[in-house]
Amino acid sequence: MKISFSAIFFILSLVAAAQSEDASVIKSIFDTELKSGGCYQDLEFLTTKIGARLSGSASAAKAVEWSKNVLETIADDVFTQPVMVPHWVRGQKEIGKITSKKISIAVNVCALGNSVGTGPSGVLGSVIEVKNFDELKALGTKAVKGKIVFFNRPMDPTFIHTFQAYGSAVDQRVFGASEAAKLGAIGVVVRSMGSNLETYPHTGVMKYDSTVAKIPAIAISTAHAEEFSKMLKADKDLKFYFETHCEMLPDVQSYNVVGEIKGSEYPDQIILVSGHLDSWDLGQGAHDDGAGCVQAIEVLRIFKLMGFKPKHTIRAVMYMNEENGLRGGNEYARLAKEKNEKHIAAIESDEGGFAPRGFNMEASDDVRAKIKSWRTLLEPYGLTDFDLEGGGADIGPLASQDVPLIGYMPDSQRYFSYHHTVEDTFDKVNKRELELGAASMTALVYLIDKYGLK
Repeated sequence: MKISFSAIFFILSLVAAAQSEDASVIKSIFDTELKSGGCYQDLEFLTTKIGARLSGSASAAKAVEWSKNVLETIADDVFTQPVMVPHWVRGQKEIGKITSKKISIAVNVCALGNSVGTGPSGVLGSVIEVKNFDELKALGTKAVKGKIVFFNRPMDPTFIHTFQAYGSAVDQRVFGASEAAKLGAIGVVVRSMGSNLETYPHTGVMKYDSTVAKIPAIAISTAHAEEFSKMLKADKDLKFYFETHCEMLPDVQSYNVVGEIKGSEYPDQIILVSGHLDSWDLGQGAHDDGAGCVQAIEVLRIFKLMGFKPKHTIRAVMYMNEENGLRGGNEYARLAKEKNEKHIAAIESDEGGFAPRGFNMEASDDVRAKIKSWRTLLEPYGLTDFDLEGGGADIGPLASQDVPLIGYMPDSQRYFSYHHTVEDTFDKVNKRELELGAASMTALVYLIDKYGLK
Protein backbone atom coordinates (compact mmCIF):
# COMPACT_ATOMS: atom_id res chain seq x y z
CA MET A 1 0.00 0.00 0.00
CA LYS A 2 1.32 3.40 -0.97
CA ILE A 3 1.19 6.28 1.48
CA SER A 4 0.47 9.66 -0.06
CA PHE A 5 2.67 12.69 0.43
CA SER A 6 -0.17 14.44 2.23
CA ALA A 7 -0.49 11.55 4.67
CA ILE A 8 3.25 11.60 5.38
CA PHE A 9 3.09 15.36 5.87
CA PHE A 10 0.17 14.96 8.26
CA ILE A 11 2.02 12.35 10.33
CA LEU A 12 5.15 14.48 10.49
CA SER A 13 3.04 17.45 11.52
CA LEU A 14 1.56 15.44 14.39
CA VAL A 15 5.04 14.36 15.52
CA ALA A 16 6.31 17.92 15.36
CA ALA A 17 3.30 19.17 17.34
CA ALA A 18 3.84 16.52 20.01
CA GLN A 19 7.52 17.40 20.30
CA SER A 20 6.64 21.08 20.56
CA GLU A 21 4.15 20.31 23.33
CA ASP A 22 6.68 18.12 25.15
CA ALA A 23 9.37 20.78 24.89
CA SER A 24 6.94 23.33 26.34
CA VAL A 25 6.00 21.09 29.26
CA ILE A 26 9.61 20.24 30.02
CA LYS A 27 10.53 23.92 29.97
CA SER A 28 7.68 24.54 32.42
CA ILE A 29 9.06 21.79 34.66
CA PHE A 30 12.47 23.45 34.79
CA ASP A 31 10.99 26.94 35.13
CA THR A 32 8.78 25.81 38.01
CA GLU A 33 11.65 24.21 39.87
CA LEU A 34 14.12 27.05 39.36
CA LYS A 35 11.56 29.68 40.41
CA SER A 36 9.55 27.91 43.10
CA GLY A 37 11.25 24.65 44.04
CA GLY A 38 11.73 23.54 47.63
CA CYS A 39 14.33 20.77 47.46
CA TYR A 40 17.24 22.92 48.61
CA GLN A 41 15.34 24.09 51.68
CA ASP A 42 14.34 20.49 52.39
CA LEU A 43 17.96 19.39 52.15
CA GLU A 44 19.07 22.14 54.49
CA PHE A 45 16.65 20.95 57.16
CA LEU A 46 17.43 17.27 56.68
CA THR A 47 21.19 17.74 56.88
CA THR A 48 21.62 20.59 59.37
CA LYS A 49 18.68 19.99 61.73
CA ILE A 50 18.69 16.19 61.68
CA GLY A 51 22.19 15.46 60.37
CA ALA A 52 23.85 12.08 59.86
CA ARG A 53 21.31 9.25 59.63
CA LEU A 54 23.00 5.86 60.05
CA SER A 55 20.37 3.11 60.09
CA GLY A 56 19.19 2.20 63.57
CA SER A 57 20.11 5.61 65.00
CA ALA A 58 17.82 8.14 66.64
CA SER A 59 18.52 10.61 63.83
CA ALA A 60 17.45 8.05 61.23
CA ALA A 61 14.15 7.71 63.09
CA LYS A 62 13.78 11.52 63.05
CA ALA A 63 14.43 11.52 59.29
CA VAL A 64 11.59 9.03 58.81
CA GLU A 65 9.17 11.35 60.61
CA TRP A 66 10.48 14.38 58.72
CA SER A 67 10.04 12.77 55.30
CA LYS A 68 6.51 11.62 56.20
CA ASN A 69 5.60 15.17 57.24
CA VAL A 70 7.01 16.69 54.04
CA LEU A 71 5.29 14.16 51.79
CA GLU A 72 1.95 14.68 53.52
CA THR A 73 1.94 18.27 52.25
CA ILE A 74 2.40 17.11 48.65
CA ALA A 75 1.23 13.55 48.01
CA ASP A 76 -2.24 12.00 47.69
CA ASP A 77 -1.22 9.11 49.91
CA VAL A 78 1.68 8.59 52.34
CA PHE A 79 2.56 5.37 54.12
CA THR A 80 5.50 3.53 55.68
CA GLN A 81 6.91 0.05 55.22
CA PRO A 82 8.38 -1.48 58.41
CA VAL A 83 11.83 -2.99 58.01
CA MET A 84 14.31 -4.33 60.55
CA VAL A 85 17.72 -2.73 60.01
CA PRO A 86 21.24 -3.31 61.38
CA HIS A 87 22.41 -0.99 64.15
CA TRP A 88 26.17 -0.53 63.93
CA VAL A 89 27.75 2.19 66.07
CA ARG A 90 31.17 3.74 65.67
CA GLY A 91 31.91 4.56 69.29
CA GLN A 92 34.68 6.91 70.33
CA LYS A 93 37.12 8.36 67.80
CA GLU A 94 39.54 5.92 66.22
CA ILE A 95 43.32 6.03 66.66
CA GLY A 96 45.90 5.13 64.03
CA LYS A 97 49.71 5.28 64.39
CA ILE A 98 52.77 4.33 62.37
CA THR A 99 55.34 3.16 64.91
CA SER A 100 58.90 1.95 65.33
CA LYS A 101 61.55 2.22 68.01
CA LYS A 102 62.27 5.77 66.83
CA ILE A 103 58.92 7.20 65.70
CA SER A 104 55.19 7.38 66.47
CA ILE A 105 53.26 9.18 63.75
CA ALA A 106 49.51 9.69 64.01
CA VAL A 107 47.49 9.13 60.81
CA ASN A 108 43.83 9.72 60.05
CA VAL A 109 41.75 6.57 60.07
CA CYS A 110 38.15 5.52 60.60
CA ALA A 111 36.44 2.19 61.18
CA LEU A 112 34.72 0.60 58.22
CA GLY A 113 31.00 0.07 58.59
CA ASN A 114 29.95 -3.26 60.16
CA SER A 115 33.50 -3.91 61.39
CA VAL A 116 34.17 -5.36 64.78
CA GLY A 117 36.15 -3.11 67.12
CA THR A 118 39.55 -3.66 68.62
CA GLY A 119 38.55 -2.52 72.09
CA PRO A 120 40.88 -0.43 74.29
CA SER A 121 43.85 -2.75 73.76
CA GLY A 122 43.95 -1.99 70.03
CA VAL A 123 45.82 -3.96 67.40
CA LEU A 124 49.59 -3.67 66.88
CA GLY A 125 51.49 -5.53 64.22
CA SER A 126 53.91 -5.65 61.36
CA VAL A 127 52.46 -4.69 58.00
CA ILE A 128 52.15 -6.40 54.64
CA GLU A 129 51.24 -4.03 51.77
CA VAL A 130 49.33 -5.41 48.78
CA LYS A 131 47.40 -3.99 45.85
CA ASN A 132 44.87 -6.79 45.31
CA PHE A 133 43.71 -10.21 46.43
CA ASP A 134 45.94 -12.05 43.97
CA GLU A 135 49.02 -10.47 45.56
CA LEU A 136 47.68 -11.36 48.98
CA LYS A 137 47.07 -15.02 48.09
CA ALA A 138 50.49 -15.29 46.47
CA LEU A 139 52.11 -14.32 49.78
CA GLY A 140 50.41 -17.21 51.57
CA THR A 141 49.69 -17.90 55.21
CA LYS A 142 53.33 -17.97 56.25
CA ALA A 143 53.90 -14.34 55.23
CA VAL A 144 50.54 -12.96 56.39
CA LYS A 145 49.74 -14.77 59.65
CA GLY A 146 49.89 -12.50 62.69
CA LYS A 147 50.30 -9.34 60.59
CA ILE A 148 48.19 -6.37 59.51
CA VAL A 149 47.37 -6.27 55.80
CA PHE A 150 47.49 -2.85 54.14
CA PHE A 151 45.38 -2.74 50.95
CA ASN A 152 46.71 0.17 48.94
CA ARG A 153 45.12 0.11 45.48
CA PRO A 154 44.02 3.62 44.41
CA MET A 155 40.96 4.37 42.34
CA ASP A 156 41.99 4.39 38.68
CA PRO A 157 42.24 8.07 37.62
CA THR A 158 41.88 7.25 33.92
CA PHE A 159 38.15 6.49 34.26
CA ILE A 160 36.30 9.66 33.31
CA HIS A 161 33.15 8.49 35.09
CA THR A 162 34.43 8.17 38.64
CA PHE A 163 31.87 5.54 39.67
CA GLN A 164 33.69 3.15 37.36
CA ALA A 165 36.92 3.94 39.19
CA TYR A 166 35.16 3.33 42.49
CA GLY A 167 33.83 0.01 41.27
CA SER A 168 37.32 -1.09 40.23
CA ALA A 169 38.77 -0.48 43.69
CA VAL A 170 36.04 -1.04 46.28
CA ASP A 171 36.38 -4.84 46.55
CA GLN A 172 39.36 -4.38 48.89
CA ARG A 173 37.20 -2.37 51.29
CA VAL A 174 34.20 -4.70 51.15
CA PHE A 175 35.94 -8.09 51.27
CA GLY A 176 39.50 -7.31 52.33
CA ALA A 177 39.12 -8.23 56.01
CA SER A 178 37.87 -11.75 55.35
CA GLU A 179 40.37 -12.37 52.56
CA ALA A 180 43.16 -11.38 54.93
CA ALA A 181 41.66 -13.37 57.82
CA LYS A 182 41.76 -16.53 55.69
CA LEU A 183 45.56 -16.26 55.82
CA GLY A 184 45.73 -15.45 59.53
CA ALA A 185 45.93 -11.62 59.48
CA ILE A 186 45.00 -9.80 62.68
CA GLY A 187 43.60 -6.64 61.06
CA VAL A 188 43.34 -4.68 57.82
CA VAL A 189 44.02 -1.09 56.81
CA VAL A 190 42.39 -0.06 53.52
CA ARG A 191 43.23 2.95 51.40
CA SER A 192 40.18 5.23 51.34
CA MET A 193 37.94 5.20 48.28
CA GLY A 194 38.72 8.79 47.29
CA SER A 195 39.60 10.31 43.93
CA ASN A 196 42.19 12.75 45.29
CA LEU A 197 44.87 12.94 47.95
CA GLU A 198 43.03 14.00 51.10
CA THR A 199 43.88 13.90 54.79
CA TYR A 200 40.43 12.73 55.90
CA PRO A 201 39.39 9.05 55.61
CA HIS A 202 36.34 7.59 53.85
CA THR A 203 34.23 5.01 55.65
CA GLY A 204 31.92 2.54 53.87
CA VAL A 205 30.49 -0.91 54.28
CA MET A 206 32.55 -4.06 54.63
CA LYS A 207 31.27 -7.64 54.76
CA TYR A 208 32.46 -10.65 56.70
CA ASP A 209 32.67 -14.20 55.43
CA SER A 210 30.92 -16.26 58.11
CA THR A 211 33.41 -19.12 57.67
CA VAL A 212 36.45 -17.17 58.89
CA ALA A 213 37.35 -15.06 61.93
CA LYS A 214 36.13 -11.47 62.08
CA ILE A 215 39.09 -9.11 62.24
CA PRO A 216 38.87 -5.31 62.61
CA ALA A 217 39.02 -3.14 59.51
CA ILE A 218 39.79 0.55 59.09
CA ALA A 219 40.25 3.03 56.27
CA ILE A 220 43.24 5.35 56.11
CA SER A 221 43.12 8.70 54.30
CA THR A 222 44.54 8.66 50.78
CA ALA A 223 47.27 11.17 51.61
CA HIS A 224 48.39 9.18 54.63
CA ALA A 225 48.19 5.93 52.65
CA GLU A 226 50.71 7.40 50.20
CA GLU A 227 53.07 8.43 53.00
CA PHE A 228 52.70 5.11 54.79
CA SER A 229 53.56 3.22 51.61
CA LYS A 230 56.72 5.28 51.12
CA MET A 231 57.75 4.71 54.73
CA LEU A 232 57.22 0.95 54.45
CA LYS A 233 59.46 0.77 51.40
CA ALA A 234 62.18 2.56 53.35
CA ASP A 235 61.72 0.59 56.58
CA LYS A 236 60.24 -2.92 56.46
CA ASP A 237 60.24 -3.13 60.26
CA LEU A 238 57.60 -0.44 60.74
CA LYS A 239 54.55 -1.43 62.73
CA PHE A 240 51.04 -0.07 62.74
CA TYR A 241 48.72 0.44 65.70
CA PHE A 242 45.02 1.11 65.52
CA GLU A 243 42.22 1.30 68.04
CA THR A 244 38.49 1.25 67.34
CA HIS A 245 35.44 0.98 69.57
CA CYS A 246 32.72 0.10 67.07
CA GLU A 247 30.19 -2.67 67.58
CA MET A 248 27.08 -4.20 66.05
CA LEU A 249 24.01 -3.92 68.27
CA PRO A 250 20.70 -5.81 67.84
CA ASP A 251 18.58 -4.93 64.82
CA VAL A 252 16.21 -1.97 65.11
CA GLN A 253 12.74 -1.36 63.68
CA SER A 254 12.78 1.31 61.00
CA TYR A 255 10.82 2.22 57.88
CA ASN A 256 10.81 3.02 54.20
CA VAL A 257 8.70 6.11 53.62
CA VAL A 258 6.42 6.21 50.56
CA GLY A 259 4.38 9.05 49.06
CA GLU A 260 2.47 9.00 45.79
CA ILE A 261 0.29 10.94 43.39
CA LYS A 262 -2.40 8.62 42.05
CA GLY A 263 -2.60 8.15 38.30
CA SER A 264 -5.70 9.47 36.55
CA GLU A 265 -5.89 6.63 33.98
CA TYR A 266 -3.61 3.85 35.24
CA PRO A 267 -3.50 4.14 39.04
CA ASP A 268 -2.23 0.56 39.37
CA GLN A 269 0.83 1.25 37.21
CA ILE A 270 3.71 2.88 39.09
CA ILE A 271 6.58 5.12 38.05
CA LEU A 272 8.99 5.05 40.98
CA VAL A 273 11.42 7.84 41.96
CA SER A 274 13.65 7.32 44.95
CA GLY A 275 16.65 7.98 47.16
CA HIS A 276 17.92 6.46 50.40
CA LEU A 277 17.21 8.19 53.68
CA ASP A 278 20.07 6.69 55.68
CA SER A 279 23.63 7.99 55.51
CA TRP A 280 26.99 7.33 57.07
CA ASP A 281 27.72 8.96 60.40
CA LEU A 282 30.78 11.08 59.64
CA GLY A 283 29.20 14.05 57.83
CA GLN A 284 25.62 15.16 57.20
CA GLY A 285 24.75 12.83 54.32
CA ALA A 286 24.15 15.74 51.95
CA HIS A 287 25.26 14.31 48.60
CA ASP A 288 24.86 10.70 49.79
CA ASP A 289 21.94 10.60 49.73
CA GLY A 290 20.06 13.56 51.13
CA ALA A 291 20.20 15.04 47.64
CA GLY A 292 18.53 11.99 46.10
CA CYS A 293 15.76 11.97 48.71
CA VAL A 294 14.81 15.62 48.27
CA GLN A 295 14.99 15.28 44.47
CA ALA A 296 12.58 12.33 44.57
CA ILE A 297 10.18 14.29 46.79
CA GLU A 298 10.57 17.26 44.46
CA VAL A 299 9.23 15.31 41.49
CA LEU A 300 5.87 15.15 43.27
CA ARG A 301 6.10 18.80 44.35
CA ILE A 302 6.81 20.05 40.82
CA PHE A 303 3.79 18.22 39.42
CA LYS A 304 1.63 19.63 42.22
CA LEU A 305 2.88 23.18 41.63
CA MET A 306 2.20 22.81 37.90
CA GLY A 307 -1.23 21.31 38.45
CA PHE A 308 -0.12 18.37 36.31
CA LYS A 309 -2.22 15.20 36.61
CA PRO A 310 -0.17 12.13 35.63
CA LYS A 311 -1.79 9.17 33.92
CA HIS A 312 0.21 6.70 36.00
CA THR A 313 0.83 6.70 39.75
CA ILE A 314 4.03 8.57 40.57
CA ARG A 315 5.56 7.14 43.74
CA ALA A 316 8.44 8.62 45.74
CA VAL A 317 10.26 6.24 48.07
CA MET A 318 12.78 7.07 50.80
CA TYR A 319 14.60 3.78 51.42
CA MET A 320 16.20 2.92 54.74
CA ASN A 321 19.54 1.12 55.11
CA GLU A 322 21.17 1.32 51.70
CA GLU A 323 24.58 1.99 53.22
CA ASN A 324 25.20 -1.09 55.34
CA GLY A 325 22.57 -3.67 54.51
CA LEU A 326 20.14 -2.79 51.70
CA ARG A 327 17.29 -3.96 53.90
CA GLY A 328 14.91 -1.23 52.72
CA GLY A 329 15.40 -1.92 49.02
CA ASN A 330 14.99 -5.65 49.49
CA GLU A 331 11.85 -5.23 51.59
CA TYR A 332 10.30 -2.84 49.08
CA ALA A 333 10.83 -5.33 46.26
CA ARG A 334 9.47 -8.18 48.39
CA LEU A 335 6.30 -6.25 49.16
CA ALA A 336 5.91 -5.18 45.53
CA LYS A 337 6.00 -8.82 44.46
CA GLU A 338 3.68 -9.91 47.26
CA LYS A 339 1.12 -7.24 46.27
CA ASN A 340 1.59 -7.95 42.56
CA GLU A 341 2.36 -4.28 41.94
CA LYS A 342 3.16 -3.18 38.41
CA HIS A 343 6.15 -0.85 38.11
CA ILE A 344 6.68 0.47 34.61
CA ALA A 345 9.95 2.17 35.63
CA ALA A 346 12.13 2.64 38.72
CA ILE A 347 14.37 5.71 38.97
CA GLU A 348 16.95 6.35 41.69
CA SER A 349 19.11 9.36 42.49
CA ASP A 350 22.17 8.26 44.47
CA GLU A 351 25.16 9.85 42.75
CA GLY A 352 25.10 13.26 44.41
CA GLY A 353 23.44 16.61 43.87
CA PHE A 354 25.68 17.80 41.05
CA ALA A 355 24.84 19.20 37.60
CA PRO A 356 22.85 16.91 35.25
CA ARG A 357 24.68 14.74 32.72
CA GLY A 358 22.18 12.02 31.82
CA PHE A 359 20.71 8.70 32.94
CA ASN A 360 22.25 5.26 33.19
CA MET A 361 20.07 2.21 32.66
CA GLU A 362 19.62 -1.46 33.36
CA ALA A 363 16.93 -2.21 30.80
CA SER A 364 16.15 -3.90 27.50
CA ASP A 365 17.44 -2.56 24.22
CA ASP A 366 13.93 -1.38 23.34
CA VAL A 367 13.63 0.62 26.55
CA ARG A 368 17.06 2.14 26.03
CA ALA A 369 16.15 3.12 22.49
CA LYS A 370 12.94 4.77 23.61
CA ILE A 371 14.65 6.84 26.28
CA LYS A 372 17.38 7.80 23.85
CA SER A 373 14.70 8.94 21.39
CA TRP A 374 13.93 11.75 23.85
CA ARG A 375 17.50 13.03 23.72
CA THR A 376 16.64 16.18 21.73
CA LEU A 377 14.08 17.17 24.38
CA LEU A 378 16.53 16.66 27.24
CA GLU A 379 19.81 17.89 25.74
CA PRO A 380 19.03 21.60 26.35
CA TYR A 381 19.21 20.84 30.08
CA GLY A 382 22.61 19.13 30.02
CA LEU A 383 21.23 15.60 29.73
CA THR A 384 23.35 14.05 27.00
CA ASP A 385 24.72 10.75 28.35
CA PHE A 386 22.42 7.71 28.12
CA ASP A 387 24.91 4.94 27.43
CA LEU A 388 26.25 3.73 30.78
CA GLU A 389 25.02 0.60 32.53
CA GLY A 390 23.49 0.95 35.96
CA GLY A 391 20.41 1.85 37.93
CA GLY A 392 20.77 2.02 41.68
CA ALA A 393 21.39 -0.20 44.68
CA ASP A 394 17.93 0.21 46.23
CA ILE A 395 15.98 -0.32 43.02
CA GLY A 396 18.23 -3.21 42.04
CA PRO A 397 16.06 -5.88 43.72
CA LEU A 398 13.20 -4.91 41.37
CA ALA A 399 15.18 -6.18 38.37
CA SER A 400 13.91 -9.73 38.96
CA GLN A 401 10.36 -8.37 38.42
CA ASP A 402 11.26 -7.13 34.93
CA VAL A 403 11.26 -3.48 35.95
CA PRO A 404 13.43 -1.13 33.87
CA LEU A 405 15.98 0.47 36.22
CA ILE A 406 17.20 4.02 35.63
CA GLY A 407 19.78 5.98 37.59
CA TYR A 408 19.91 9.77 37.50
CA MET A 409 23.49 10.60 36.55
CA PRO A 410 24.97 13.97 37.55
CA ASP A 411 28.55 15.08 36.97
CA SER A 412 30.75 12.69 38.94
CA GLN A 413 34.09 14.51 39.20
CA ARG A 414 33.67 15.83 42.77
CA TYR A 415 31.57 13.07 44.31
CA PHE A 416 34.43 10.97 45.66
CA SER A 417 35.93 13.91 47.48
CA TYR A 418 32.87 13.88 49.77
CA HIS A 419 31.54 10.31 49.64
CA HIS A 420 31.33 8.71 53.11
CA THR A 421 33.39 11.46 54.79
CA VAL A 422 33.14 14.34 57.23
CA GLU A 423 33.06 16.59 54.16
CA ASP A 424 29.65 15.41 52.95
CA THR A 425 27.84 18.44 54.31
CA PHE A 426 25.11 20.80 53.15
CA ASP A 427 27.51 23.59 52.20
CA LYS A 428 29.03 21.32 49.52
CA VAL A 429 25.73 21.23 47.56
CA ASN A 430 25.03 23.90 44.96
CA LYS A 431 21.39 25.02 45.01
CA ARG A 432 21.00 25.40 41.26
CA GLU A 433 22.66 22.07 40.45
CA LEU A 434 20.43 20.28 42.96
CA GLU A 435 17.34 21.88 41.44
CA LEU A 436 18.37 21.05 37.90
CA GLY A 437 18.70 17.42 38.94
CA ALA A 438 15.20 17.38 40.44
CA ALA A 439 13.77 18.93 37.28
CA SER A 440 15.68 16.42 35.12
CA MET A 441 14.11 13.50 36.95
CA THR A 442 10.68 15.11 36.66
CA ALA A 443 11.13 15.63 32.92
CA LEU A 444 11.96 11.95 32.44
CA VAL A 445 8.96 10.92 34.55
CA TYR A 446 6.73 13.16 32.42
CA LEU A 447 7.92 11.48 29.23
CA ILE A 448 7.56 7.97 30.64
CA ASP A 449 4.08 8.85 31.93
CA LYS A 450 3.01 10.15 28.51
CA TYR A 451 4.59 7.58 26.22
CA GLY A 452 5.41 4.56 28.39
CA LEU A 453 8.52 2.45 27.86
CA LYS A 454 7.16 -0.44 25.81
